[in-house]
Amino acid sequence: MSNDRTVIIERHRNNTATVRLNRPQVKNALTSAMRQELADAVIALSSDTEIRAIVLTGGPQVFAAGADINEFVDETPAGLMRKGEERHWQAIAKVPQPLIAAVNGYALGGGMELAMSCDILIAGENAKFGQPEVRLGIIPGAGATQRLPRAVGKYLAMRLILTGEIISAPEAFAMGLVSRLVPDSDVQDEARKLAERIAALPPLAVRAAKQAILLSDSMSLEAGLHLERRAFESLFSTFDKHEGMRAFLEKREPRFIGE
Repeated sequence: MSNDRTVIIERHRNNTATVRLNRPQVKNALTSAMRQELADAVIALSSDTEIRAIVLTGGPQVFAAGADINEFVDETPAGLMRKGEERHWQAIAKVPQPLIAAVNGYALGGGMELAMSCDILIAGENAKFGQPEVRLGIIPGAGATQRLPRAVGKYLAMRLILTGEIISAPEAFAMGLVSRLVPDSDVQDEARKLAERIAALPPLAVRAAKQAILLSDSMSLEAGLHLERRAFESLFSTFDKHEGMRAFLEKREPRFIGE
């Protein structure tokens, strides 16, 4: 595979894939073309029935240090509207498979928003997180004002976004932003192992659980419980439900097929 691409897809055994940002020379600063490549990559994997879990990473040194400011310094409101780059972020949010962020180094601005677009976040002990947009006279534009309060609460989100403060991975973990904190050298392996663990489970059940959790942010408790119940009931028609329960009763390993 050519290494001149800014986003690389790596398909692995055990029904997993890695999407890797590939501009390490500029700390994976996100250009418009790179965001398009990233959207194309996740759309391709979304429709691949062999892929049951995806790791999104920037590599062992840096995740993504934010947007490439060279593209924004002379930008206009009309120019931004014409580009409509929110569709690139929507493609990531709509991935049906579990998406695991593997974060080493800096995850700032759009990089932090990219990590927050994932379902699970594995971070190295020396990773750094922040939304420094206010220091440049703008605000986050790819979801941080909405996702960060849902992840850590209003008051911590206000502190981070209004000051542009950069925080350590241990503090991000204590806030509830990071799912698991591991040594820097273990981040990639831990994310892969977690992806493989999820991929070994019944994929229809995993997808239904992910959808129910994501929709809980925008639904009342009553509506969310109704959705959960309907999803729970629908899984009783699947092969994997019967296989999982029979295997449990027969004390053997199940063989899930995604149907």
